Amino acid sequence: MNKEEVVSSRGLRSAHNSRLAWRLSLIVLAGLLFGFAIAPIYDVMCKRYGLNGRADSVATNFDKTIKIDKSRWVTILFTGNTMPGLAWTFQPKQSSMRVHPGEISLTSYTAKNNANDSQLGVAVPSVTPEIAMLSFKKIECFCFKQQTLKAGETREMPVMFYVRPDLPSDINELTLSYAFYNGLPSADKAGLEASARNALN
Repeated sequence: MNKEEVVSSRGLRSAHNSRLAWRLSLIVLAGLLFGFAIAPIYDVMCKRYGLNGRADSVATNFDKTIKIDKSRWVTILFTGNTMPGLAWTFQPKQSSMRVHPGEISLTSYTAKNNANDSQLGVAVPSVTPEIAMLSFKKIECFCFKQQTLKAGETREMPVMFYVRPDLPSDINELTLSYAFYNGLPSADKAGLEASARNALN
């Protein structure tokens, strides 16, 4: 192989390596974008199709005409976890609570940012069994807006809720779960939600 052929071979190999590096970079970038987009896409999917007991993400005004059913108890179980990409510890302050349908109750979760910098989190709530989602109403919740924790910061996050008396009589226990995702600034999140809605239409 002469000198020109060696130079040509090296040039082809360099061009091939450059194309491979670009492809790998695009794959990594696509993975990162998908990680950021999964929470709003999940939110849109669940709202549109009623998947996975997706609970309301907006406040409910308490209906003052509702009477408390003191003849009945409902046990509420609380769970919480964080998704990959969010270096937080997140858990309920109590694992369960017994309530009467129609009464306002208060519980809270604790979140701690274990990262060395501030992180933005978005909480996605769900209720199981799914049919109970229609009767479980949140008056105040940390999930109504994005949460920012500074490095090492710990915060208590309250939830004020009630269970409507129309909860089916055969349901005596339900679970309120939260999954915290790595969040985005509001403008970017809004754009992702709009893109997700357009994709579903």
